[in-house]
Amino acid sequence: MVRRLRVAEAVRQEARSAGRAVRLARERPGRERDLALQSLKAGLAALIAWMIAGRLLQAPLPFIAPWVAIVLVRSTVYQSVAQALQQLGAIAVGTVLATAGGTTLGSPTSAMALVLPVTLLLGNWPRLGDQGIYGATAALFVLTSGDPSVEAATARLLESLLGAAVGVGVNMLILPPVHLRSTQAAVWAVIDEARQTLTAVADGLNGSWSHREARDWDERARRLFSLIRQARSALDRGRESTWLNPDRRNRAELRRRHGSFTHTVHVLEQLSDYLSDLTRTLVEASDDRTGRPRPEEGVTALYTRFLHDVAAAVEVYGELVTGDDRSARRRLRQAVDEVHAAQRRLRELLATKGAGGPESMALYGSLLVDARRVADQLLEEPPEDTM
Repeated sequence: MVRRLRVAEAVRQEARSAGRAVRLARERPGRERDLALQSLKAGLAALIAWMIAGRLLQAPLPFIAPWVAIVLVRSTVYQSVAQALQQLGAIAVGTVLATAGGTTLGSPTSAMALVLPVTLLLGNWPRLGDQGIYGATAALFVLTSGDPSVEAATARLLESLLGAAVGVGVNMLILPPVHLRSTQAAVWAVIDEARQTLTAVADGLNGSWSHREARDWDERARRLFSLIRQARSALDRGRESTWLNPDRRNRAELRRRHGSFTHTVHVLEQLSDYLSDLTRTLVEASDDRTGRPRPEEGVTALYTRFLHDVAAAVEVYGELVTGDDRSARRRLRQAVDEVHAAQRRLRELLATKGAGGPESMALYGSLLVDARRVADQLLEEPPEDTM
């Protein structure tokens, strides 16, 4: 009974997730709409390939063309072309080996025992990427069809070539994918999480924070590095989506923004390093076993103000690099000036707090270095020529 309830709840959760994805795809551009569009294009490519192979050319095995076409509508045009070449190579190898084995041995079972291990081994060749498995499946088609002749092999290769041409053509000519929104969303995700983490630390320092809270801040700061890796992957995917893409307008827009996003990710890496150093310092200061003193109330109050200023500047920075609001550059300069002013006040205060012994000097020195780092390195404006 309990297991059935769990299964029913899991099914409901999946249904809600699917419904949410459908709603998002309908309401606004994003990953969900991109996936829906790619699915529709793949279905269209399969249909076109089937009509050409089966109705127009009367191919002996018309399902091969749509089978190849449907898997070659990829997330970028470059991937479609590259994987088409890899898949055609794998299919050619499997077809030729199976045809040779079938005609030589005369027994599909014997040929299968000989050819399949070879094609599976060749499928691991790095040049074939993840398309190597199609060599073994092509060999299976040949050996189980009962007609391992040269004429049949030639027909299968031509049908595969037709399917690849249709799949690549549909992906290239019908709304060719350019991953600008996904790159922008990945960069904004890092910025938003960094801002929220800064705000959480600032709000926590303003009260009576515990060692557990400091550990939570530290874990949250470390999660930023995972988001940055995702942003870098999105940058690579966005750059790849411009290769062989005939959509000049979107291609030019992404190339124009790519330099800004690359610069932003570099700045966010600096911000993540700062947050990681800061939260690690606070974890050590809140751990009674380390013997390190906590920051004094006057210091934490000023540091709280400083962190709020940094969080506000990071938010404006995000508006500048992910949007088209030109006034954001002016507001960013004002926010950076406020951060620098807060950093100067903090430095003046911390300069008087180092006389309490080595532990106090280490604590306040670390806070001061962290503050200088974020003020000098993190809040840089994107280069003018990349916006």
